[in-house]
Amino acid sequence: MENITDGKWDSLPVKLHDDILQTLKELKFTNMTPVQSACIPLFMSNKDVAAEAITGSGKTLAFVIPILEILLKREEKLRKMQVGALIITPTRELALQITEVIGRFLEKFPQFRQILLIGGSNPIEDVEKFKTQGGNIVVATPGRLEDMFRRKADGLDLATAVKSLDVLVLDEADRLLDMGFEMSLNAILGYLPKQRRTGLFSATQTQELEKLVRAGLRNPVRITVKEKGVAASSVQKTPARLSNYYTVCRAEDKFNTLVAFLRQHKHEKQLVFFSTCACVEYFGKALEILIKGVTVHCIHGKMKDKRNKIFADFRELKSGILVCTDVMARGIDIPEVNWVLQYDPPSSASSFVHRCGRTARIGNYGSALVFLLPMEESYVSFLSINQKCPLQKFPPVKDVVDVLPKVKEMALGDRAMFEKGMKAFVSCVQAYAKHECSLIFRIKDLDFAALARGFALLRLPKMPELRGKTFPDFTEIKDTDAIRFKDKNREKQRQVMLAQQKDKETEKSSRRHFVKNKAWSKQKTRKDRKKKVAAKRKLNEGSDVDDEDINELLNDTRLLKKLKKGKISKEDFDKHMDAAGTSKHGRTATSHDSSDGDGE
Repeated sequence: MENITDGKWDSLPVKLHDDILQTLKELKFTNMTPVQSACIPLFMSNKDVAAEAITGSGKTLAFVIPILEILLKREEKLRKMQVGALIITPTRELALQITEVIGRFLEKFPQFRQILLIGGSNPIEDVEKFKTQGGNIVVATPGRLEDMFRRKADGLDLATAVKSLDVLVLDEADRLLDMGFEMSLNAILGYLPKQRRTGLFSATQTQELEKLVRAGLRNPVRITVKEKGVAASSVQKTPARLSNYYTVCRAEDKFNTLVAFLRQHKHEKQLVFFSTCACVEYFGKALEILIKGVTVHCIHGKMKDKRNKIFADFRELKSGILVCTDVMARGIDIPEVNWVLQYDPPSSASSFVHRCGRTARIGNYGSALVFLLPMEESYVSFLSINQKCPLQKFPPVKDVVDVLPKVKEMALGDRAMFEKGMKAFVSCVQAYAKHECSLIFRIKDLDFAALARGFALLRLPKMPELRGKTFPDFTEIKDTDAIRFKDKNREKQRQVMLAQQKDKETEKSSRRHFVKNKAWSKQKTRKDRKKKVAAKRKLNEGSDVDDEDINELLNDTRLLKKLKKGKISKEDFDKHMDAAGTSKHGRTATSHDSSDGDGE
């Protein structure tokens, strides 16, 4: 669909409910965005929609408004336990955000109930909440939703509840597949009725997404929305009002440059992206100490209970720093973000675009800056060609001071910080090795000593990438075992573990000595065993003992056992033994006679 522009809400070919228009006015959404003016009429006229629009283009309202309109126009009103709309999204932060938007509209429509089903909470609590409150609109992440479908034993029959489903929305659908939710999505789709309206919303189209479109949509209308002034032949992937920059600095200067930049923009709202959870933990902790008078929050995918609160708190801030991984790269709408800083370029080029899209959203201005090593500068050309994302060189950051000695002091003063740094370094190297653009991000060209200095490490960790290498230009602190935890309980536990480890080593050493003596005795046993084997072999090869002698020996053994068990008397035993002895002597004499005769 081409030439779609924004416009007033009352210019839509379909009429919206008065209370929806009133809520839009209260939220100060006076004009529609192109994706909203394209999707809403189609969705409301029983069409399936596959919409591709740049990040920050207002996709959430493009499906929230049709959902409300469709549910309001149902002939049979929804009961408490009937699900009319299902919205699936890849991250809990995005799910929370969508719930918040829907909640503002539901203030005027109390007849509808919505429920949020995401990770980070007890699933049994979600089951009880659904059973008591119901949920006509469900906003969920795939993993938790699939789990809810399987909880019949807990008294929840979600498969029956979704039989009344009118609308399914997959938000950030390409990201759902990127994150490996394909199996969960297929399982969920198996529970849903075929007669429904389906909307797929994404910032990029992928081959996997095309498969999902074919599987889940019936003759969908495909919508690709571009901003005004963008040529039809070009593929724009970042907002038009985004200023995109890069800066080049050495590995040991990178963190110093970041700190200087953040200090100079401390009254603005900033997101700082790192490649791994461990890097967020380490550098986030350092920034909390180094950037005075600024609220610093950290979010990454391995956080459980805290993530939801941190995200909500940061959204409310007028200024502050959010240190995060790519869990915050897609679909998240944080108001008034001034700068997006990419300390590590992401492993995939598409993630670069999505990170930048956290600023300059829905007509606002914003800026993004990526930090590159000198050997990575060709990434700028790659992004321009591959992602249609041109970057400008940022002027050198002024007043850069060396804060790494301060970070080293933090590591020396607390073992927790020392260990965070080691984990961060290892995870960073591993992420670098897996970079999608391996022709530019070559691990063999990485200066490990310079990188370690940039991480303010006290010593280099033991890892395969460093095995067999020497680093004369990196000075290590040898006795890192002496670094103690600030947390007294953790230090106490460490001391106990060290004592146990020492005891095990002592025990192992003494066991080694004991094993040596035992081995000598086992050698004697092996010699005896060899003798027995040789004797047996001699017997089999034809010794002086014949089969009849062996049979007699076995008979004698059986008689002795019978005597012991009381099955025969002593007299019977003696008689048998005497008879056997006479027989044996007779045979022996015959044998010897024969033998002697042969000898003569």
